[in-house]
Amino acid sequence: MTHFRFIPHAIMAITLVALLTGCNLAPDYVRPDSSAQSAWHDQPVASFDVSTNATTVMNTPVLATAGQPPVAELGWKTFFHDPRLQALFELALKNNLDLRLAVQRVEQTRAQYGIAQSALWPAAQLNASATRTGTANDFITPYASSSVSNAYSVTAGLTSFQIDFFGRLRNLSEAAYQTYLSTEEMSRNVQITIIGSVAQQYFRVRLADMLAELAKQTMVSREESYALAKRRFEAGVVSELDLNQARSLLNASAADVAKYSRDRAQATNALEVLLGQAIPGDLPQAGPLGTETMLKQLPAGAPLDLLVNRPDILAAEHTLKSNNANIGAARAAFFPSVNLLGFFGYSAVSPGGVFLGQSNAWQVSPAMTLPIFNGGALIAGLDLVDANSRAAVTAYQKTVQIAFREVSDALAGEATYQAELNATQSQEQSLKRSLELSNLRYSRGVDSYLQVQIAQINYYLARQAALLTTFNAMVNRVQLYTALGGGLKP
Repeated sequence: MTHFRFIPHAIMAITLVALLTGCNLAPDYVRPDSSAQSAWHDQPVASFDVSTNATTVMNTPVLATAGQPPVAELGWKTFFHDPRLQALFELALKNNLDLRLAVQRVEQTRAQYGIAQSALWPAAQLNASATRTGTANDFITPYASSSVSNAYSVTAGLTSFQIDFFGRLRNLSEAAYQTYLSTEEMSRNVQITIIGSVAQQYFRVRLADMLAELAKQTMVSREESYALAKRRFEAGVVSELDLNQARSLLNASAADVAKYSRDRAQATNALEVLLGQAIPGDLPQAGPLGTETMLKQLPAGAPLDLLVNRPDILAAEHTLKSNNANIGAARAAFFPSVNLLGFFGYSAVSPGGVFLGQSNAWQVSPAMTLPIFNGGALIAGLDLVDANSRAAVTAYQKTVQIAFREVSDALAGEATYQAELNATQSQEQSLKRSLELSNLRYSRGVDSYLQVQIAQINYYLARQAALLTTFNAMVNRVQLYTALGGGLKP
């Protein structure tokens, strides 16, 4: 009956412990105000009319995309159509050292969370010992014989168990868990960055190739012009000024060939760093250089969608939650901590008698520690986590603002780059015709070589501008894709 009377008291004690351990001093988490607008700003949509050679700009709202899946769900194989670029993505995701380091950081924080989680559980261990003791009794009683005794024991017990009345350990575990989730999101953000960087660097290599080829073509054309000017100078038809002008243009194009060849080599080096290896020679054939190698329409969604679709924003929010939990742990440090130690075991004079219950022993040692004075360390610790929390709020709001700006800038680019490209290409055709007429007039002695020089320079710059505008439009579309959270799925 004594055992049954003990049961209600045990239930009451367990219930009391459960209620006390449910106490949590961490403040309730509330997502900070990010000042996010409900819709994107109107974009300056530009259009170029070839017939009038005029560009019109109208502010147009960003089209609603209700019901469409977010860009974060759009795989990079669907967005990028260039098979060579897709192969480069696979190499980068396999070998990139930044991504490998990010994954290793995730593994580190996962292990740290496991350590923090283990503190919530009691630490128990099993001890077994055997002792043989000999005593020379003749030192005590003359002519007495010596004695030998044996002792065997087996004990199991709690070496440490803190009853988490005020949630300090639970909050430390929660802080470690949120830190782990934050590093996991940052690892995802690193992948998005790598996808965007590989694409942009690949386009930069392609651009350098085309600019170098343009410079070579221009140099060949200027060699012909220089040869013509030299013949006319030797015939006494033109002055030495025309000859020097032709030579200067030829030298300028030769310098550009060297410059763009260097740019190409440096861009290739940067791309290989992103890939984590040299570019293989058996890659698929590259697609054309232009925005047509990427998906045209991207659903921008609502600004608030970024809060759940961008890993960098999610990482910043997990950091907020981690700091919030640290505040709870710092507050709990002002309250008593209760530790429970104890053991239960058997002892005997022979190995076979250890588990026969001939002699057992047990011990329960609860202990409470209450901080009284520590030189202000606890107050300073609470001030520190409060300051960390406020800094994390500011960092979160800044991350959100940067994300909104990146999307808005990319949307503005999408609305205007095509008109800029159309106008640049039209200018290129006009200047090409002007160069043809200038060469014709110079060969007939109507104009000086200065007119040819001006026409050659203008046409060359227009061709460069068309290539650069194409490159910028492609980079802008990549930036829109990654700014909306794309690049995680293949």
